[in-house]
Amino acid sequence: MRARLAAAARLGTLLLLAAALASPGTAFAGSPWGADYFPNVPLVNQDGVVVRFYDDLIKGKAVAVNLIYTHCTASCPLETAKMAQVQKLLGDRVGKDIFFYSISIDPKRDTPETLKTYMQRYHIGPGWQFLTGKEEDIKLVAQKLGLSSLTDAANRDGHQPSLMVGNEATGQWMRNSAVDNPRFLATTIGNFLGWTSDQPTRRYAELAVPPAVGKGAYVFNTRCSACHTIGSGDAVGPDLANLTKERDRAWVARYLTDPDKMLTEGDPIAKKLFAKYRGVRMPNLGLDQEEIAAILLHIEAQSRIAPAASKPSSSSTVRTVSPRG
Repeated sequence: MRARLAAAARLGTLLLLAAALASPGTAFAGSPWGADYFPNVPLVNQDGVVVRFYDDLIKGKAVAVNLIYTHCTASCPLETAKMAQVQKLLGDRVGKDIFFYSISIDPKRDTPETLKTYMQRYHIGPGWQFLTGKEEDIKLVAQKLGLSSLTDAANRDGHQPSLMVGNEATGQWMRNSAVDNPRFLATTIGNFLGWTSDQPTRRYAELAVPPAVGKGAYVFNTRCSACHTIGSGDAVGPDLANLTKERDRAWVARYLTDPDKMLTEGDPIAKKLFAKYRGVRMPNLGLDQEEIAAILLHIEAQSRIAPAASKPSSSSTVRTVSPRG
């Protein structure tokens, strides 16, 4: 009798789990990640509006949350640029079906006004708030979200470039890299939240063999394309078509190796780029000389076939400097 009851209980649990997975919008009763878990601390958004973390930002919502700070010279600019691409891919779902939040870990310098200026540099759309507050409150939120780590102090960025995606109503959460491929992230978020797509699916028989991707193309696509194009015009940073024709190759390699040092030392081209592109910092991506050489070869090859390759540069004195400048 006891064995039958235990088997029935296990079956009931499995059926409940299967129903929840089949319908992601179904809430898990008694989820441990609700009002009793998340702090309801006050934060301030880019417009100076005070909001409560639990009540106003995540309660009953699907959200994507990461940590940044505006003076970052490592991964934060790349995080923000890639998430801006994810926002474009998700379209009007952001602000309706999912809400984006970037929380500063440098609240002393990141005032609401500073955060708003930072958003404008990256062309951030509606449905995405940038937040600041008391340092102890931000640390608590980061800890509860699983965005803090014992290794943060050793990281040159002060934190890991992680993205926490969750649905507070169902208690389902997952961690991703905030610097992953934007199309992959957008698809992953949609699948996780159970969104249906109106795009026709292709059969396996129709799939072609993907083209081989060289090292330069891979590094450019994963590190540079969030802010730059090769022949399609300026984006967050400059169009890089004909880069090595318009700028000394050794200078470009040096800038890619340590861009922040060159800006701090007052390099005139670095300063002009920083001013022209609204204070967006070229992050130090930790590229080695082999990776830099591969990127430059890729840019040169693409420049020969890019639409802008045959056009003279209209701002060559400051335009082409690096795959992140």
